[in-house]
Amino acid sequence: MPTVDDILEHIGEFNFFQKQTFFLLCLISAAFTPIYVGIVFLGFTPDHRCRSPGVAELSRRCGWSLAEELNYTVPGPGPESQCLRYEVDWNQSTLGCLDPLASLATNGSPLPLGPCEQGWVYDTPGSSIVTEFNLVCADSWMLDLFQSAVNVGFFIGSMSIGYIADRFGRKLCLLITILINASSGVLMAISPNYTWMLIFRLIQGLVSKAGWLIGYILITEFVGLRYRRTVGIFYQVAFTIGLLVLAGVAYVLPHWRWLQFTVTLPNFCFLLYYWCVPESPRWLISQNKNAKAMKIIKHIAKKNGKPLPGSLQSLRPDEEVGEKLNPSFLDLVRTPQIRKHTLILMYNWFTSSVLYQGLIMHMGLAGSNIYLDFFYSALVEFPAAFLIILTIDRIGRRYPWAVSNMVAGAACLVSVFIPEDLHWLRVTAACLGRMGITMAYEMVCLVNAELYPTFIRNLGVLVCSSMCDIGGILTPFLVYRLTDIWHELPLVVFAVVGLIAGGLVLLLPETKGKTLPETIEEAENMQRSGKNKEKMIYIEVKKLDTPLN
Repeated sequence: MPTVDDILEHIGEFNFFQKQTFFLLCLISAAFTPIYVGIVFLGFTPDHRCRSPGVAELSRRCGWSLAEELNYTVPGPGPESQCLRYEVDWNQSTLGCLDPLASLATNGSPLPLGPCEQGWVYDTPGSSIVTEFNLVCADSWMLDLFQSAVNVGFFIGSMSIGYIADRFGRKLCLLITILINASSGVLMAISPNYTWMLIFRLIQGLVSKAGWLIGYILITEFVGLRYRRTVGIFYQVAFTIGLLVLAGVAYVLPHWRWLQFTVTLPNFCFLLYYWCVPESPRWLISQNKNAKAMKIIKHIAKKNGKPLPGSLQSLRPDEEVGEKLNPSFLDLVRTPQIRKHTLILMYNWFTSSVLYQGLIMHMGLAGSNIYLDFFYSALVEFPAAFLIILTIDRIGRRYPWAVSNMVAGAACLVSVFIPEDLHWLRVTAACLGRMGITMAYEMVCLVNAELYPTFIRNLGVLVCSSMCDIGGILTPFLVYRLTDIWHELPLVVFAVVGLIAGGLVLLLPETKGKTLPETIEEAENMQRSGKNKEKMIYIEVKKLDTPLN
């Protein structure tokens, strides 16, 4: 009996139906962007200083400019100018307009400093969760927690989505995640305090990446074998398009509540996919629902304008059921080569997440035009995707992957030594780093599935890719706390971990043109010259095994 892939060869592997569905699901990929990296705009931290009504009144009476007010009344420069204030009664009438603090200092001793007790003044025309909830100084860690919470949600959702999508179907899970994501996004926009905002952001994390992954699974199950890798890459290109749109929307809407509300509302439109996107016929067959699967296949054939041959009216699963092996976590570390693969892949997943999210967050702290910098750095993700397509079947996986990690690390290291006044050069280095780590992120997705034998392939991808969410949990604390010590210190850390990742990749075997390993023995022998027969399989789509760009 024919498989779904056999039937798709006759009714169209990537024709009108697949293109239409691909476009619709790519909208979900693009809409995931504000949740993954929206912290850059939602959590923007502008320059700030302690609020003092007495200072404002004295400045008005003396006719000071803003620069004069800051010079006379704010301690600094340095962190103390943002988190400390002079313990002075600014309402006393003895203070003059010319260096008012000079008469208060005795014997040249410095005036005492104290914490901000009446809030802060922020130098920004808009608002962010930082300015509204005063997530600065002693409470600055709460911004780190906000971004870590969404990554905790990513981790839990990603770990469970493989089972849920296999148990209840792709379409139902997609619609439920869309509804919960949209509802929690709106509730976050109207949250009355930080606690409720954090809870709703965590809920968004639980379902948003899961929905993104289900979209990937669906589109790869609708297309033919030859197109799976290409649609997988361009599904992530849609995420890049979302980055560009996010920069424009954030520029137009500098107030975080309106921004959150605006980027969330389109998710409700995705509920219309109930009528537009059918269930995966591959999943229906795996559940012995062949009649429903054949009905959907006939719908695909009709949409594509292709007749369904009478000889293809019966179906069988894509994989014959044979002796089943029960995968174990120990299988990932039991033998020497697979253990080496597992450790290197876990480190590279972690590195890709830390560098990708970390570079975006650090860019938001640069103090220049955040909107343009974000836009320019997003543009370089397009050539990254095309470079992958051009190189993986010509040069191979290992060398482009290693070079991309090393380029990202080297770009971070070079950025440390570029002077502030050479802004164009700093932006160029940042873009090179972003392009390198984007390529590395894409490559680890592909190679991870190719290094494990069949019976532990999904488990291997799931365990290793979970490290990207662990990296996402740690990245906010890494970026924001190290920046308090030295603004360029996160870049030094990124450089080190990126260069190490590139070196470790060279210890992995080349998988170009090699058959996917079926057994532990074949995986152990991959470092030697293996078979040259190419097996055109990008990634298994029945389980969760695809990361985020």
